[in-house]
Amino acid sequence: MAASGVSHSPAAPAYRLRHLPLTRRFILPATPRLHLPTGTLYPAARISRCADAPTQLRSNRRHLSQPLAMAYEGSPATTAAKGKQGLLVFDSEEELSVSLAKYTAELSEKFVQERGVFTVVLSGGSLVKSLRKLTESPYLESVDWAKWHVFWVDERVVPKDHEDSNYKLAFDSFLSKVPIPPGQVHAMDDALSAEGAAEDYETALKNLVNAGVIALSTTGYPRFDLMLMGMGPDGHIASLFPGHTLLSVTENWVTYIKDSPKPPPERITFTFPVINSSAYVALVVTGAGKAGAVFKALGSEKTSFDLLPVEMVSLQDGKFTWFTDKAALSMLHDDKASL
Repeated sequence: MAASGVSHSPAAPAYRLRHLPLTRRFILPATPRLHLPTGTLYPAARISRCADAPTQLRSNRRHLSQPLAMAYEGSPATTAAKGKQGLLVFDSEEELSVSLAKYTAELSEKFVQERGVFTVVLSGGSLVKSLRKLTESPYLESVDWAKWHVFWVDERVVPKDHEDSNYKLAFDSFLSKVPIPPGQVHAMDDALSAEGAAEDYETALKNLVNAGVIALSTTGYPRFDLMLMGMGPDGHIASLFPGHTLLSVTENWVTYIKDSPKPPPERITFTFPVINSSAYVALVVTGAGKAGAVFKALGSEKTSFDLLPVEMVSLQDGKFTWFTDKAALSMLHDDKASL
């Protein structure tokens, strides 16, 4: 039984960036040209050590008064992304939302031209609020919403109209305000058990891969065009929590959890091989409550053991971008070895 869609009614400021002195750049495909919202993103795996950074870079790092594109340097001692990674820092959530809308709209245009469809994966939490600018002009009129297919990286096993439902959160704040065809909104079947819902959702994904809607990675996992995700204060992404056995699941595209440390306890979630097969991932992390996990993920004292789930995002051949604010990076300001 395929996952079903639920019907709904249709319905920036420019920033100057100081380019950091780096040796490599991430350049997006020229046709169609994709203009990133706040400047060029650079390949990276981690924030550079202060001792290794030029004096000018160390000085700039302490003044985050405007959106800033930071770069990372790779380290074989960490589980660094094989693809490209970047960090965008904003003064406010409002500026972040403006930038995220532009980024998403331009990726939509890119993939619609290249593939004829745009596959977008959402999460729950505060991420959906940050998509609100897409429901306004010019994006409401200019985005080709008819080509979108929407999925969820995780879902709570509750009715769709339940306050804990990620579907309901996205519908109320986003989906009800844009004209995506109802049959292209791929929600979990809320009539099934956690195990049944996970199997059903994976079957739906496989059917859409066979139909050519979802691309397939070279390793045999679905390759979504864009995943838009948030991160919990404990560093969890999707419903993949620190120390949980689900972190090592590789045989399934979608799995389930019945003992989530965060309520509600029963959920379904994409596994890491699916997340890591994405073409683009945008991770939205804001607020001082996330600063500890950000420090662990991006600080200088990184280790290859006891990784947070967010540190396990390792794109095979994609671009991973952090959309953050100064509050989320507040602990890094005191980490003299972080840049």
